[in-house]
Amino acid sequence: MQAAAVTSSACAPRALQSARPRARQFTASAPQRRASSSRQCAVSVRAEVVSPPTVADAKDKFVTAFKKPLPGLYSTVVQELLVQQHLFRWNKQYQYSPVTALGLVSIFDQVLGGLPEAERELVFTAFITALEEDPARYRKDAAAMEEWARGQSTITPDAAGHAQQQALAKVAAAVGEGKFLYTKFFAVGLFRLVELTGSKDPKTLTGLVKALGLSQERVNADLMTYKGVLSKLESAKEIMKEFLIREKKKREEREAEKAAKAAAKAAPAEAAPSESTA
Repeated sequence: MQAAAVTSSACAPRALQSARPRARQFTASAPQRRASSSRQCAVSVRAEVVSPPTVADAKDKFVTAFKKPLPGLYSTVVQELLVQQHLFRWNKQYQYSPVTALGLVSIFDQVLGGLPEAERELVFTAFITALEEDPARYRKDAAAMEEWARGQSTITPDAAGHAQQQALAKVAAAVGEGKFLYTKFFAVGLFRLVELTGSKDPKTLTGLVKALGLSQERVNADLMTYKGVLSKLESAKEIMKEFLIREKKKREEREAEKAAKAAAKAAPAEAAPSESTA
């Protein structure tokens, strides 16, 4: 909930006065003049409550933007991600960050890796649009982060450095002021940045987390959860892949059996004319 103060002023019209003012008008005391003024002009202040969209609103927007039903394997994960990011998105301390964009893009590309690229992009666009943000901005900032990180040996915040370093420095400043909303998607973005440098040393991520003033334990916990979800998803994909292979084999067998029966049925009909001719 956010409240906005709205001030309205209603001033009573002053009566027309003669061109020659009376002397007693200038001899009135200050309190009397203030009282008269307050009667003529009344000021009222009311608070308007601005309510953010609900989770149901976000889900409706997603379904409206992406009408095709997703396979159950993907639908469950996407809905969970949508709920989580919706709650982050409408938190009073929420601030968009290119690092978060990289984290969210990375998650989507891995989670929806089994879908055709065009369909995967449609899901992503519907997801970000449902959060009332710009999917093109997410893609652009994530790509810029990736390109920059690939040419770095270490990742450090620097207010006077590259645009990506400035973005990290902005986060560090917000953390120091207690105005930064940490999310698991931001943690994934940090992990991805370090991964893109090619560094295998855990201290690289630890140093970055420390430089930003974040909790190492919390970042580690979120990354473990993220990796666990991906692991389960990969297992589920393998199970689905095996299921689809079995279903395809059964379908081919049924079609072959159907074709054989049709051929057997057609054989006597073809033989009948030859016998009558003989």
